[in-house]
Amino acid sequence: MANFILIGLCVLAGILFRKRKLLPKDAHKGINAWIIYIALPGVSLKYLPHITWTKELLFPALAPIGIWLLGWLFITLYSRTQHISKATAGGLKLTSSLSNTSFVGFPLILAYFSEKELAIAIICDQVTFMLLSTIGIIVAIRSSQDEKLSSKLVLKKVLTFPPLIGCVSALILPHFINLSPLDPLFEKLAVTVGPLALFSIGLQLKFGGWFSELKHISFALLYKLILAPLTVLMIATLLNAHGMITKISIFEMAMPTLVSAGVVADQYNLNPKLSGLVVGIGILLSFITTGLWWLLLNYSGVV
Repeated sequence: MANFILIGLCVLAGILFRKRKLLPKDAHKGINAWIIYIALPGVSLKYLPHITWTKELLFPALAPIGIWLLGWLFITLYSRTQHISKATAGGLKLTSSLSNTSFVGFPLILAYFSEKELAIAIICDQVTFMLLSTIGIIVAIRSSQDEKLSSKLVLKKVLTFPPLIGCVSALILPHFINLSPLDPLFEKLAVTVGPLALFSIGLQLKFGGWFSELKHISFALLYKLILAPLTVLMIATLLNAHGMITKISIFEMAMPTLVSAGVVADQYNLNPKLSGLVVGIGILLSFITTGLWWLLLNYSGVV
């Protein structure tokens, strides 16, 4: 219950701070800089070195990749039929295809399952994180109206993206250096991601004018909250995959939009208003949809 309250409190605090003008207009940009440059690398360094890789973990590792690819195709077809701008399409790709597998996902797994299932969720989370750090940032660059695309620029942006540096460091450094004494530090950095990211979303979240974006929001959330986990469920059924690893993988893909994807969309000016609405409304709706997915996964006998 505390996790549910914290999520609502952080978003609400951001909205109230904005309405009462308690912070400068662009205060969220400073918060986003902390998240991207400090907190997100801390997440990788906290979790990745402690994962024991086995072939059974291929399913939760591949699920986010499949959801990203299908989401990219989904939004590409939608953008062509609706003739929306490149920036809006880029924002929708980021907010439709990446799941909030950690800050929303972890608490919901603790609420609906148990702590031992977090090991499976971490696999989904880190692959999602890698997608944002690589192909996600490439999509952001290509979609930005302010960036001229070149191979050199793309390579530079990707290789200097702090979360990617954090992921690579977390995979390589433990083979040479014992990072365990720094675990308390990484943990303290990692726990700042969720509250600050949601507070940042609250600072930007304006429900005024949401009706004009309703079609885009509905389309993005239809995929993110319903079609994405349904796709993973269908694949699991075809592969005759059962058990807790499969359930957690599907449940994680049913999470709302990765908040950091909204942060990146804002940084690259990919219709930040729409991106923020997808993130904010998606989180609210997910408290209902994830409960329905939990019932399906536990009582339908499908997996």
